[in-house]
Amino acid sequence: MTTLKIVSVVGARPNFMKIAPFIRAVEDWNKNDGVRIDHRLVHTGQHYDDNMSRAFFEALVIPEADINLGIGSGTHAEQVGQTMIAFEKVVRQFQPDWIVVVGDVNATCACSITAKKERVRLAHIEAGLRSGDMDMPEEINRLVTDRLSDLLFTPDRLSNDNLRREGVSEERIKFVGNIMIDTLEVQREKAKILSVAEIVSGNLKEGQDSKMNVLRGEKYSLLTLHRPSNVDDPQTFGEIVDLLTNELARDMPLLWTIHPRTEKQLKTFGLWIKVVSVDNVLALNPLGYHELLRLNMGATVVLTDSGGLQEECCVLGTPCLTLRRNTERPVTLQEHGGASILVGNDRDQIRRAYYKILQGGRTPSRPELWDGRTAPRIVEALVQKSSLG
Repeated sequence: MTTLKIVSVVGARPNFMKIAPFIRAVEDWNKNDGVRIDHRLVHTGQHYDDNMSRAFFEALVIPEADINLGIGSGTHAEQVGQTMIAFEKVVRQFQPDWIVVVGDVNATCACSITAKKERVRLAHIEAGLRSGDMDMPEEINRLVTDRLSDLLFTPDRLSNDNLRREGVSEERIKFVGNIMIDTLEVQREKAKILSVAEIVSGNLKEGQDSKMNVLRGEKYSLLTLHRPSNVDDPQTFGEIVDLLTNELARDMPLLWTIHPRTEKQLKTFGLWIKVVSVDNVLALNPLGYHELLRLNMGATVVLTDSGGLQEECCVLGTPCLTLRRNTERPVTLQEHGGASILVGNDRDQIRRAYYKILQGGRTPSRPELWDGRTAPRIVEALVQKSSLG
């Protein structure tokens, strides 16, 4: 029996939701006769919180990584360099036929470079996304990874067009749909039965317990914020916080799941007291996948600078304000049939879009091939490409 050796790589939380369906699809493939896949999962350990990393693996039923490189935090250069050094040893030991990377974190870029230096075929899940913003480290990671990849698995046809404009040959482009939606569809029912009140009460920041009485019914807004463009400049961040606390939180309770880096900046800029002292703002610890998905399902509006939440809002129909000047996921925008509006970090623009989007209600939109079957298409394509040489 022919055996195909594959190493897949995860580095940080955005990768976990994308690798879980791939692993399930590999397991399902191996139940059939024919080519067997010998799969090894490598976790670079880039995630800032090892406990949260472990919690996501358990929640999404991802088997424990075969190898954890333990890279940890650091500058972009430190993470990329240390990952390349450690991953090179893994590649030389296992000698895979394919290396599969997902998303756009530093581990994605580092392992892509290592794959090509070791002359191993490379496949990129979530290829072709482009924001056009070279100030984003993720954009650099995307460009490098796609340039090096032998197979580019794209989530939408706009991504196909991006790759064609960059001169990528048709035989390298494989439109398979959005693997994030595979996870959403598998986990949707498990999330649906969770209680919003219990999620909030169990994850409130210290000293916030008295605010639970403002959460009546399920009318609330949901906020996530972590990108440097929003939280690293005290004036920009201060204006956003002013708008949230003085205006938007008056309409309905605001559930803010606060990234550790965001919390650090709030305290550094003297904004923390302002946030936690407003009755209608409920400051939450970072949430697990199911808890955040449940809050998204019930939210009246989501405000976020997260790409993954944009995609979930699109399928769930949750009105979404994307707090960025650009997005690598334009298929999620209203002009392409999605649920999101780009608002950047300008206070007036956010305010106008907020009241506009509330008038529209929920309108779920499912782009082509966002059907929960992306991972099996990827596995089949890898086996087929291998048999063709």
